[in-house]
This record gives sequence, C-alpha cells and structure tokens, in this order.
Amino acid sequence: MSEIPSRLPIFPDSARVTGGMLTVGDIPAAALAEDFGTPLLVLCEQTLRARAGAYHRAAPDALVVYGVKAFPNVALLRLFASLGLGADVSTLGELEYARRAGVPPERLVVHGNNKSDEELRAAADAEAAFVVLDALDEVARAASAGVRRVLIRLTPGIDADTHHAIRTAHHGSKFGLPPEQALAAIASARRAGLDVLGLHVHIGSQLLETGAVAMAVDWLAGFAAGTRERLDWTPDVLNLGGGLGIRYVEDEAAPTIRHFVASLLGGVERAWNLHGLPLPRIVLEPGRSLVGDAGMTLYRVGVVKSASETRTYVAIDGGMSDNPRPQLYGARYTALLANRAQEEAAGYYTVCGKHCESGDVLIERVALPEPRRGDVLAVPATGAYTLAMGSSYNGVNRPAVVLVAGGEARMIRRRETLDELLAHEV
Repeated sequence: MSEIPSRLPIFPDSARVTGGMLTVGDIPAAALAEDFGTPLLVLCEQTLRARAGAYHRAAPDALVVYGVKAFPNVALLRLFASLGLGADVSTLGELEYARRAGVPPERLVVHGNNKSDEELRAAADAEAAFVVLDALDEVARAASAGVRRVLIRLTPGIDADTHHAIRTAHHGSKFGLPPEQALAAIASARRAGLDVLGLHVHIGSQLLETGAVAMAVDWLAGFAAGTRERLDWTPDVLNLGGGLGIRYVEDEAAPTIRHFVASLLGGVERAWNLHGLPLPRIVLEPGRSLVGDAGMTLYRVGVVKSASETRTYVAIDGGMSDNPRPQLYGARYTALLANRAQEEAAGYYTVCGKHCESGDVLIERVALPEPRRGDVLAVPATGAYTLAMGSSYNGVNRPAVVLVAGGEARMIRRRETLDELLAHEV
C-alpha cells in the first residue's frame, strides 16, 4: 500500500510493516490485540527513551519534569525517573503516582489553580522542589502548610495558536496571576518567610510553532527586570512549562524537541542578557511531546455500515470513553488496518465508537482497505490525553496498557473489570 511509508512516521519509532503486518517493538500489533484484548493502548519504550534523551541533549542543565496529566502511570514514571526526569503534578492523586514511582523530591514540581490545604501539606511532606503559587490566598496557606520553596505563576496575556480550551496564558485565564498581582504575591511570600525562587509561565498545549513562547520569554525578562527595580528581587529559577505539540495527521508539522528547546533557551539568554539579569536555572515540563507519539491504540472492527452514498461507518470497540479528544478539541487522527497493512485502500471510511452519541466519531475520513469484522485498527499518536481523560461512559470498562520493546510486551495497566466498574456502588 503506497500510503504506508508516509504514515509510519506518525506511529511509534519502532513501528514497521513486515509481511503485510504492522509491528511495534518487534511484535505484530494483531498479536498484541489477541493476547491482551482490545481496545489496547500500546506504548513503545524505544520512543519514550528517545524523547527523554532528546530533552536531556537539548537542555543538559535544565530540570525536565514529565507532565503527569498527559498519562499518569506508575511504571511509566519509574521509567522516566530512571532516565533522569522528574514529575510535574497538579493534584493529590498525581502526586501519589509520582511518590509511588519513587520520583526523587528534588525533581517534583507541584501545580494546581485550586490547591487544597491537604494538597499543600502533601507537597510539603513530599519535600517537593517547587510549589507553584497560582493565587494570592495561596501564600498564607502554603506557609501554614509547611511549604518553603515556591515559584509564582504569571499570566502574561499572550494567546497561543492552539485550541481555545488549551490556551493557558491569555488575558482572563483561570491560571496564574496578572503582573500586579504577581508582584504582590512575590512580596507577600517573602514576608511570610517563603523562599521565592523564581517564576513560572505556561502558554498552552499542542503548540506547533514557537512564536508565542518566544513572546512570553521576552515578556518575562521585562517582568524580571521590573521585580529587580521594585522589589530588589530577581528569579533564580525560570519554569517555562511545556506545550510542545506532536503530529497527529500527515498534513501537520511540529517542531522537533531540539528546535523547540533551542529557541526557548536562546530566547532566555538573549532577553536576560539584554536586561543585565543573571541567567536563571531552567525547568521544562513536557508531557505530550514525551508520550504522545509513543502510543498507539488498537481496536477491533465490528459493524461496517454504509449510511449514505458518501459515508461508510467502521465501528470499533472503543471510542470516546478511551479517547475523548475529537469531541473536546476537534482532534484529528489517522489509522491503518494492522493485520492488512499493505493492502490497497478501497475507499474512505468514518471510524466511529460504540457509545450512544452521534458525536462519538474518532476519525471523520481515512483511507483503508475494505474493513471487515475482526480486523485490527491501529490509531497512532494516542499516548497523551486519551486514556488519561477517559471515562466509563455507557458502562464501558477502561482498557489495558502495555509497554513494548525488543519483542517483549509488559502490561503496565490491566483492563478494568466489570466488578471494578461497579465497586463504588452502594
């Protein structure tokens, strides 16, 4: 099938077509579907290691912390910790994932726009490297909870070129503090005895260009110069958040990790030198760009239904319960039939889920060989913000997750059972 070579780059690094079958981690995808059932989220360890390595090479002196919200999993966090990464957490639950994975305290960053007193106490107990203050009232509560090392999150009023739901630094954002409130927070935190180490900014998620982040870096340098004059304080730490996007379909392009990070670090050096500021320690919080294209989801094809002259539905055994991104963000995906990966396309099909919503459509239009019941459909770039945002809508149990490498597959999250689905019923 002539389209396969151009599609494989969107799949994990180890993905190949061998003997007409899609393989990942040297294992046929159809065999994974048979052994572990479907839907099945497959994570490629080769890709995970490569992305972590790319961040370390691009920013060898930075603290790189994985944004746990992209996909929380203890085994995944253990792998990243072994590769020198930390964890960026925003809730009590995410913090517990990191602690059970053994992420060292000096690599823990605690966020949250509405942190409870319990969460602040847990951050203090965990001896997290940084707690990011996101509201004026957090200053006193953080001090009372025993927190000591803090960053102040800023809202610079910059609109990133991404979906409106995942912009986070625009005017009116629920995240961070506008400049005058941030100045007040810095002064208040210092009076409260907190060690105010630096600043934090996050522009948004699924960024496919660097312009907005470059603007934020310039803005931050000006703000830091202002704090030196008004408060006799300069940031030792600059947390630039994450947000780097990935390719989901063939007509998208995304910066490489190397290019994205180089533009950030180069911008910081230029802007800080321009204002005569000492260069800060950099913290980066990648999520999607570490795990997104390491994942692919396998589904079993069920009903194939011609609904009109122009639309034929291919129904799969999952959908919006394991991947709500199309419904939330209008996200686009591609796919191939893993067990018939080199057959010629017979036409264009709409891939839909099994849930009781007309909007439960995973892919509006994709070229496939004529699908048949029992085929295995492989959807790439599903490692981030899919299962992590999933649900049990229609009483559908959540899928398993396997980590693959070198011909071996290891289950790192088992499939939810019906008993577990009903475990909280009274």
